[in-house]
Amino acid sequence: MLFWYWIAFWSVVTFCAYGWDKLQAKRDAWRVPEKTLHALALVGGFVGGWVGMFLFRHKTRKPVFKVILAASTVIWVAIWILLVLR
Repeated sequence: MLFWYWIAFWSVVTFCAYGWDKLQAKRDAWRVPEKTLHALALVGGFVGGWVGMFLFRHKTRKPVFKVILAASTVIWVAIWILLVLR
């Protein structure tokens, strides 16, 4: 159960970061560093990353974001499978 709380928490944080970064991009203001967005996806916020990317239409032209989100999705699905099988 803790696993799902972890994923939910970091997904909300990541979703908000994508939304904030998009808003700041429109304002031509300080942006969230790309490394931060990647790190948030990798610590468990991959769901929020995918939703934020497509809902805000943000970072969709940068292939590295899709690669990082796909990799983090695979990593976290593997972790979930390992937790279920033990």
